[in-house]
Amino acid sequence: MPGPLTGLKILDFTTLLPGPYATMTLADLGAEVLAVISGSRPDLAALLPPYVPGTTLSTAAATLGRGKRSLTLNLKDPRAADVIDRLLNTHDILVEQFRPGVMAKLGLSWEALREKHPSLIYCSLTGYGQTGPLKDRAGHDINYLARSGLMGYQGRRDAGPTLMSMQIADVASGSNHSVIAILAAVIHRQRTGEGQHLDVSMTDGAIAFNAMMAAAYLVTGEAAGREDFLLNGASLYDFYETADGQYLSFGGLEPQFFAAFCQAIGRSDLIPGGVAPPDLARVKEEVREILRGKTRAEWETIFAATDACVEPVLSLPEALNSDLARERGMVVEVPRSDGNGAVRQMAHPIKYSATPPAYRRTGVSAGTHTREVMAEIGFGAEEIADFEKTGLFS
Repeated sequence: MPGPLTGLKILDFTTLLPGPYATMTLADLGAEVLAVISGSRPDLAALLPPYVPGTTLSTAAATLGRGKRSLTLNLKDPRAADVIDRLLNTHDILVEQFRPGVMAKLGLSWEALREKHPSLIYCSLTGYGQTGPLKDRAGHDINYLARSGLMGYQGRRDAGPTLMSMQIADVASGSNHSVIAILAAVIHRQRTGEGQHLDVSMTDGAIAFNAMMAAAYLVTGEAAGREDFLLNGASLYDFYETADGQYLSFGGLEPQFFAAFCQAIGRSDLIPGGVAPPDLARVKEEVREILRGKTRAEWETIFAATDACVEPVLSLPEALNSDLARERGMVVEVPRSDGNGAVRQMAHPIKYSATPPAYRRTGVSAGTHTREVMAEIGFGAEEIADFEKTGLFS
């Protein structure tokens, strides 16, 4: 069954995680994605182990390249401009992740391309945006989160901010906002025929994640600090260690959930004080001591039939092999691009009643489809061989 984005054709100039994750999402939904990669400076994600068994392809590249084709091209070679121009006759979306100004130096800026391709949707994904005082500054997820204000109230008072184990600014902000922006631009183009430039900043997106705290600050002028409010430590909403060194999460903010929690741990006397009692430090330590009295499995049994917003903190293997992940189809078997079986990968997380995602194949090695693509856009076999000899694909 055709995916919901069948018919969209995307040129993907991105590397590492944010851009490739966004275009992987679009490919899962049926878009045709062509990754344009340097032949001499391969994507770091393609080099990092572990590798798919029997190949030199990293598991990251096999996942992030899922469903895409790959063309290697030296964008600094003057001949590359003609190749890109020909590709833009059939590809209507371009995604790039260079620092501002790099595409312009290559003759591939939005301003340069829109003249001939007015319906082109051109998405630029960067750390700090195309404008502003930090636009040329290097950065990674930790830096964007630091600049966003999120880390200003995340963590503990006595320990400061803590590292996040997944790339929130890269993926939750950069990747997902790129997908949202592209699909919004597609709808606009369907109505008007007009393309546009999309300036997606990972830091802007992370700033926007301050939804509740920013709403309050912008009205009251008072900023929350660490362990200052219900959700960051100033209540019993927290993680608790169990007897076996594992952890439970408790999120029962509402009175009925808090009451059920107190009853389950044998402390109904705590109910009147609520989830944020005046003597929080004392109560929280008493709760910690109680929860340290049984193993995680024992508490899971106790809370299994109790609606108290208590769940175990699972390891990644536990989460991926859980009944929830299995029943929700969160791990899929994706055919290997070499035809030798399949690779287990994370699924697209949204369920569609009419247009489910398709996992056509794992990612491929850089340049796998170079000759094929060049032939499709009108270059002859001799020209392609000459290009190969003279460094256009390096």
